[in-house]
Amino acid sequence: MYDLVVVGAGPYGLSIASHAAAAGLNLRVLGRPMASWRDHMPQGMFLKSEPWSSNLSDPAGTHTLAAYCAARGITVEHGRPLPIGTFTEYGQWFGKRAAPPADEQTVTSVVPCARGFRVETAEGEVLVSRTVALAVGVMPFVHKPGPLRKLPAQFVSHSSHHRDLSRFKGKDVTVVGAGQAALESAALLAEEGAHVRVVARADRINWNTPPQPLERSLFKAIRDPHCGLGTGWPSWAWSEIPWAVRKLPAGLRVHIARTALGPAGAWWLRDRFEFAVPVLLSSRLTAAELVRDQVRLRLESTDGIVRTVETDHVVAATGFAPRLARLSMLDDSVRAILHRVGSSDAPELNARFESSHPGLFFAGLLTAPAYGPSMRFVYGATFTASRLVQGVQRRLAAPRLATVPHAARARTIEQHRGTEGQLAGQAGQR
Repeated sequence: MYDLVVVGAGPYGLSIASHAAAAGLNLRVLGRPMASWRDHMPQGMFLKSEPWSSNLSDPAGTHTLAAYCAARGITVEHGRPLPIGTFTEYGQWFGKRAAPPADEQTVTSVVPCARGFRVETAEGEVLVSRTVALAVGVMPFVHKPGPLRKLPAQFVSHSSHHRDLSRFKGKDVTVVGAGQAALESAALLAEEGAHVRVVARADRINWNTPPQPLERSLFKAIRDPHCGLGTGWPSWAWSEIPWAVRKLPAGLRVHIARTALGPAGAWWLRDRFEFAVPVLLSSRLTAAELVRDQVRLRLESTDGIVRTVETDHVVAATGFAPRLARLSMLDDSVRAILHRVGSSDAPELNARFESSHPGLFFAGLLTAPAYGPSMRFVYGATFTASRLVQGVQRRLAAPRLATVPHAARARTIEQHRGTEGQLAGQAGQR
């Protein structure tokens, strides 16, 4: 039996694994290291966050992005965007040196049992662990607008579904959205030779300003402080004291998670975008249908004017919806009883990222409604990793009876009584 199984090997999963290994826990890490970064971001993209705020977390704090780049002669500077490819390679390097090796298996089921959890993979392995940390990244939570959901994948895709945009050369492509993913995808599509436009509900495109110098006068630093998510006191609170955000009323936390740090393009992208990509502003997508091998979009403006656009392909750069309902690997008996944050479908968590089901921990995007916007970014991994592992240690020291809530205990004990001894023996051989 394992102390901890970490599901996911992105920045959060690898950081948790690094801290758990240093704490002496018997653990397994399941997932393809940096999978969403390696497989789901177009070539040519840049990291929007500053390099110094994009570190994965190890207890010693030595396996930083700057250390990785310095050893390879790569220049890392504040205010200079870094290719996402470099960050992805850094994450893989971190996974090899600062964390236990990840098993590239796909977890299909996490089910409570009398001794903790039974974890099954698509490759056929079955593990038993007293605790589980779900650090599944963003891909389970891909969001598309309702009118696009029933159209075939050859005509509609999400921005995270593309590694290579060159196949759209000469095609008419419509990108829906107004955030960094939408704007940078559109710029890259134009540079690949596509005829591209952006459709946005907003009445204007927001652009971030160039970052302030790190070295500034005391007055400027106090008035507009630097933090992991940019500058300004609101951003400072979201990024530097997530523990305080968690103590706010649930409804306010849900509102903050939904609205803070809203859609905006990076300052360095603006020149590439504005002269290459037309934008239809104040345009709400109300319907979509296939007409003669094209997608016909019905767009309604805020003043009631309706227009139609016919396009070869639609890219929905419309973000991710952190909802437990999307987490199909988690058994229904658990999802049904988990406490939620207010009216959201995100789990309420304690001060150590443990859910209302003892031994079940969450990390990453799904924790944003509980802890605030920093959990949408790599920067939140440092805050999460050490505290979550502390929570695991506390749970391991707690009485075993508390690992399965009463509502699920009767079902899970009966369901798995016949296989419990076999599974525990199988896990103990690893």
